[in-house]
Parts: sequence; C-alpha cells; structure tokens
Amino acid sequence: MAEKKKSSESTAREAGGKVASLPFERPIQEYEERISALETLARNTKLDISGEIKTLRALMEEKLRETYAKLTAWERVTVARHPNRPITSDYIATLLDDFHELHGDRAFGDDPAIVTGFATMAGRRMLIVGNRKGRTTKERLRCNFGCAHPEGYRKALRKMKLAEKLGLPIVSLINTPGAYPGIGAEERGQAMAIAENILAMVTLRVPIVVVVIGEGGSGGALGIGVGDRVLMLEHAYYSVISPEGCAAILWKDAEKTPDAAEALKLTAPDLLSLGIIDRILPEPLGGAHRAPEQAMATVKQGILAALDELATIPIDQLVAARGEKYRRIGELPGRFPRPD
Repeated sequence: MAEKKKSSESTAREAGGKVASLPFERPIQEYEERISALETLARNTKLDISGEIKTLRALMEEKLRETYAKLTAWERVTVARHPNRPITSDYIATLLDDFHELHGDRAFGDDPAIVTGFATMAGRRMLIVGNRKGRTTKERLRCNFGCAHPEGYRKALRKMKLAEKLGLPIVSLINTPGAYPGIGAEERGQAMAIAENILAMVTLRVPIVVVVIGEGGSGGALGIGVGDRVLMLEHAYYSVISPEGCAAILWKDAEKTPDAAEALKLTAPDLLSLGIIDRILPEPLGGAHRAPEQAMATVKQGILAALDELATIPIDQLVAARGEKYRRIGELPGRFPRPD
C-alpha cells in the first residue's frame, strides 16, 4: 500500500488563513473583525477581556444561526461555490486510509477533471470517483475548473466496471458546474459519453453511493451520479442547469439569476421532497467552509452508513430497485403515469 499523501489543494486551503465572506455574511464578518481586534488587544496588553470576547462570539453564532436558517436558493448556490469549501481532493486526503489513483480512458487521454482510484475508508475497500476542481489557479486551469471532457467520463466508466469485476462498492463525489461544452469535447462525443455512463451505472452489480458535496451541474454531475443512495450536503445544489444559464435562456437578464435559482428547485430540501436525493447531510453552523474537518467527518459517516445499509440488500434486488428509482424520477402523481 502506498502512503497516503496530503493533497496540495488541502494544503492551499489551510494556507489560505481567513475565511472569505459572502455578501450576505457581512454582518457576521463585522463580528469576526471585532473579535479579532479584541484578541489582538488582549495579547498585546495582557488585559482580561475574555468576557467581552465570549459575549461577541455568542452574538456572532446567533447571527450565523439566524442568517443560515433563512438562506435563499441563490445564497445556497454561493455557499456551495465558496472558495474555502472542502473539495474532492480534500476528502481524499482526509477521509481515506489509503488511495491509489487510476488514470486514463485507454482511448484518448487522462482527464484531470475527474479523479478515480481504489481506496480504503475505515477498513472498507472501495472505488472512489469524483469531480476535481483544483484549489490554486494553476490547479484549476489544469482541471478545467471541474468541467470534465468525454475522456473523463470514459475513464470513470472503465474504472467503475473494474470495481464491478472486483466486487467493490463505488463512492462518487459530485462537485462540478457541468461538463465541458467546448467544440473538442463535442467532437469526441461528450453527450454520448455521459449517456453511456448513466445507462451503465443503472446496471452495475455493486452498491453505489453518491454524495453531492458542492455544485451538482446537469449532465456533468449525472455522468458519475447514478446511485443506490444519493446524499447531499445541506448547502450544496443539484440542478439541470446553473442559475446563470437558466436566467440567460429564459429572461436574457443576469439580474434574474436569483429568480432562476428559486424556480429550479435546486436546494437539498427541495430535492429531498421531490425524491431526487435520499438524505441531507447537515453542515456545520455557517457552512462547510467554516469547519471543513467537521463537514468531511459528517460525509464519512453518511457514506459508511449507506454502505452498511446497501450491504444487506441482495444484489439482484439492489440493481432492480436502482433502475426503478431512476425510471420514477420526475413522475407526477396522477398525471401521465408510466406504462408498465
């Protein structure tokens, strides 16, 4: 077993220091600045102002709780895109006992926007598949900001079929704005690659757990997102199109982006009520970007619990239930019933 190495993306997150604030978090940022100023004063003067600091922290936590309890759909999208939010490489570096990356589609090349590899989590062997965005500018450019090409989806499918052959469960981590829409990607069969993945994942004879950890953009997400259990972090989003894209198409007006986000029903509570996802994973107070380690621990518990549940289901029953689940998605009760 190769020694697990800390990812450069995780290191970049730690080196980033202060958590960037979102527009709706400005009142919270003011509390943070006041607390920081008092802590600096206490260190420099030896004054005991711990009571004042404690009071401010309590007020800040109350403001966080109040703010995050009434987030709009668009505000949740901005949380899902937060630069300090843990990404796939952070999960790989933090949650796994070991990880052995597998490369290439044996047809065109290796797409860094999708990472695949054999791993062990809490003693369980599995295949990890995930969207890789990158943390630094150099990494983001190399990973195409998490937008995969068809060779990325073909790589993922080859490795998932290998996992099926070895009898290993598959865990997929979703975090992409969407598949890359460029000319080269279309020429190499982007739509077909995604469609083939969706079809194949419905019939793979191993348990599949999908976790939406940030952005879940359209076919770019669904190309590695078909599973027996689909989990979703509380402030992630999962949608057929980005709010910006929807606003541009329907209203041709960028200012309509928040309205588009509401209309798309892309939040975790919306998707749970519609039966698109199976479980919401709670985030730390103020979002995963404020306590990445805590958020990743919650995801680990969710994955292990789902794998435990799926391990008790006979494989024929599991595959049949998975197919039925995806055939039923989008069905409106009492309207246009699906023919038997």
